[in-house]
Amino acid sequence: MAWTDAEARRALRAIFDAAVASADPRVVLAHHLPDPPIRGRVVVVGCGKSAAVMAAAVEAAWPGIDLSGVVVTRYGHGHPTRRVEVLEAAHPVPDEAGAEGARRVLAAVRGLSADDLVLFLVSGGGSALTTLPAPGLTLEELRATNRALLASGAYIGAMNCIRRHLSAFSGGRLAVAAHPARVVTLAISDVPGDDPAVIASGPTVPDPSTFEEARALVAHHRMDLPPRVAAHLAAAAEETPKPGDPRLGTVDYRFIATPMMALRAAAEAARGLGLAPLILGDALEGEARGLGQALAGIALSARAHGHPLPAPCVLLSGGETTVTIGPEGHGRGGRNAEALLGCAVALGGAPGIWALMGDTDGIDGSEANAGAFCGPDTLARARATGLDPRGMLARHDSFGLFAATGDLLETGPTLTNVNDLRAILVS
Repeated sequence: MAWTDAEARRALRAIFDAAVASADPRVVLAHHLPDPPIRGRVVVVGCGKSAAVMAAAVEAAWPGIDLSGVVVTRYGHGHPTRRVEVLEAAHPVPDEAGAEGARRVLAAVRGLSADDLVLFLVSGGGSALTTLPAPGLTLEELRATNRALLASGAYIGAMNCIRRHLSAFSGGRLAVAAHPARVVTLAISDVPGDDPAVIASGPTVPDPSTFEEARALVAHHRMDLPPRVAAHLAAAAEETPKPGDPRLGTVDYRFIATPMMALRAAAEAARGLGLAPLILGDALEGEARGLGQALAGIALSARAHGHPLPAPCVLLSGGETTVTIGPEGHGRGGRNAEALLGCAVALGGAPGIWALMGDTDGIDGSEANAGAFCGPDTLARARATGLDPRGMLARHDSFGLFAATGDLLETGPTLTNVNDLRAILVS
């Protein structure tokens, strides 16, 4: 069938919405809850962009259970709860509210017994939302470090390795504080590979990385860190809890939603729309614009040659790209908008190809959009308003271009986060 622009955009939005819906804690969390304790308390703690709605889902699933606790989420991502307190803090650059939230979470789990159960609810964004400096460091020093991390082009695993070694909360320290209580973690993964040590920097799991590795990553990415942060990494005074540490007990870590689960839901939605889906992977990383260009090449091959599959089809991928800001970078836009602009420039207005790239949490970087759409006429419409797509890509001003063309994807906070969802429709 010949797809109109409106039909293609509606189809892409339906595919994106299906992926997000598959990760809704209000639907999926209850199936993963452990049995409540026979004796003892239930303490619910958590951090991340989905923490509040996850806490509400626990309350709904356990209406007769006596439970209490506190979770920390991003400003604007709150959700009504009755028994679990919800605190809000800044993301991606941490603030004092997040540090205080981390202190409150640690206080909630201290002094428990082996009869008690701690439910830790974790989702993307948890590292920034519970940034609690290690002894001898200040929040402002960690804020400066976080800005350096975000601008470095380092992948999320590398950033969280460094964060774990500057924290009094992550890298297994929450589980240590809760010892000897039983700790069960319910997680929504937003990281390539679904590594528990990377999700929110792993507050309840052992940390296999070391200070030496953190220092090597800082050197490799040429990060300019505050002097006392660099000195803390060099001193390596107190390593994070390692595998086999008896204070961590037996790790019980349960995924309630992951990027691959979301991609499979997106693929099912595509089939319902008459599109053959191909999942390219759930852990695609690298520079955003470069990945966008590579995906454009696959889409052009599908349309011209029927490989890797014939049209009508949709190419699906997940993962988390990076944007390395050079001296020329002074624009606005998150990694999804930048990847999409790289894709659009590489497609060059090719007919019959549309794309949507967005963050499933509803916020692409620091702007209010989840991502953006592009179609065969996007570049022409941009140029008609006097914009230079290639120049804007060089300046990292993808938001400016898609805002001007009316192609932003705006969902508002979705209250979940299974990383990025990229969908390219080839007709």
